[in-house]
Amino acid sequence: MKFDTIDKQLLNSLQNDSKQTNKELANKLELSTTAVYERIKKLERNGFIDKYVALVKKEKVKKSFVTFCHIKLVQHTHEYVIRFEKEIKTLNEVVECYHISGDYDYLVKVTVKDMETFREFMVKKLTTINHIGSTHSMFTISEVKHTTAINI
Repeated sequence: MKFDTIDKQLLNSLQNDSKQTNKELANKLELSTTAVYERIKKLERNGFIDKYVALVKKEKVKKSFVTFCHIKLVQHTHEYVIRFEKEIKTLNEVVECYHISGDYDYLVKVTVKDMETFREFMVKKLTTINHIGSTHSMFTISEVKHTTAINI
């Protein structure tokens, strides 16, 4: 697929507000609504657009206590990695999980109501996952920047 500057502009606009109508996008990009529609479909078909989501305000749903947890497995074997990743995906409090390099094996982002809820999550859920050797948690003081947009 040929990916040009109009595709980039279209993706940037959709990342900013995916609820814009094709007509609004067409006016911004100086294209016909049909051309915009076809470009969006092409971007979807070719995997540039993964899905459309609503970004929820954490405070409104009482999930504004954000924690980052470093996790080290007892051993970094294929079996332990597969089992850990399978189990971590089942925890609703975990909103992001990354396999990382360095002193720890994983970085996990957790959103919960408050410190007490986080403690309960750690004791009853996270630390019950087999093969976790150690964890190190950091709590956010304030959110300085948060975006889901990728600079194209």
